[in-house]
Amino acid sequence: MALQLTSSRQDYGMLSDRTRMRMIDRLRQAGIRDERVLAAMYEVQRHLFVDQALATRAYDDVALPIGMGQTISQPLTVARMTELLFADRPIGKVLEIGTGCGYQTAVLLKMGATVYSIERIGTLLDKARKHLRTAKLVHARLVHGDGHFGLPEAAPFDGIIMAAAAKAVPEALLGQLAEGGRLIMPMGDTEQYLWHIEKTRQGLQRTKLDAVKFVPLLPGRD
Repeated sequence: MALQLTSSRQDYGMLSDRTRMRMIDRLRQAGIRDERVLAAMYEVQRHLFVDQALATRAYDDVALPIGMGQTISQPLTVARMTELLFADRPIGKVLEIGTGCGYQTAVLLKMGATVYSIERIGTLLDKARKHLRTAKLVHARLVHGDGHFGLPEAAPFDGIIMAAAAKAVPEALLGQLAEGGRLIMPMGDTEQYLWHIEKTRQGLQRTKLDAVKFVPLLPGRD
């Protein structure tokens, strides 16, 4: 007798194997080459991190609303930033600024990273915890706080990844990067670009990359 599933969320999970593979094919065509990133993106079920009403769009390459004026980044953006963070190096300890719904957190965990994640909106942090439990990924340390200040008690970090656009690089984050560590972040106001910042013995190496669109990095916490 065939197993009958009554939950529409579970139904989307059954369909997601095929739809996730299509998403991975699109990421390859868009230039994502790191097999570790592609494997993590395939394994994390993105539909678990969005509202059920949006689940049918979960594997489209679009950003989706998650409440409180925030969005889950499109898969290509998540893949691109993750690939930049780990390119040509082992997976290490990562600080994520902007937990959101927990999707990027889940991808980092699937990559094998030790993850610390800060979210300023308490309601979203509660959602992220629930989503990560549903996905059986509960090993991240989630913190309710202001991302501008990072997490000095857990520093240094091998990588820092930011899911909100700052007008300038927060100095506290640079101080929490390990030597050889990377900060991947969007920066700008009306025009935003992705930046790759690496901390070397000689100083900071800054590289301006793709044009992007993120919500702004705001101070304080709600």
